[in-house]
Amino acid sequence: VQLVESGGGLVQAGGSLRLSCTASGFDSDDYAMGWFRQAPGKEREGVSCISTTDGSTYYTDSVKGRFTISSDNAKTTVYLQMTSLKPEDTAVYYCAAGRKPRGLPLEFWASAWRSIGSWGQGAQVTVSS
Repeated sequence: VQLVESGGGLVQAGGSLRLSCTASGFDSDDYAMGWFRQAPGKEREGVSCISTTDGSTYYTDSVKGRFTISSDNAKTTVYLQMTSLKPEDTAVYYCAAGRKPRGLPLEFWASAWRSIGSWGQGAQVTVSS
């Protein structure tokens, strides 16, 4: 699976950005795709994920109501629309994709990010105050 990210950049607090991630080389059934972020000195964390099986979504608490994850009809491109950005959203954002057993909650899939095999190159998101 290959993942190519685009988007990111520098924005003032309260602004918006959109990240895109296009996947190739995988069967889109029984997969999840998601966005993770890592700030300097902090552990990588799951931000938002979407199931290619049923379209269900997951958001970490700190981004609920501000970020929206979506995918195209082919389920090979995933977007993360980020609004009302805060300085604490500053991080490198990584797209990831991997198999997710049916019935496994997306939150659990995201928490096991170390076992996800396919990652994008990362996109810097910087929010200035």
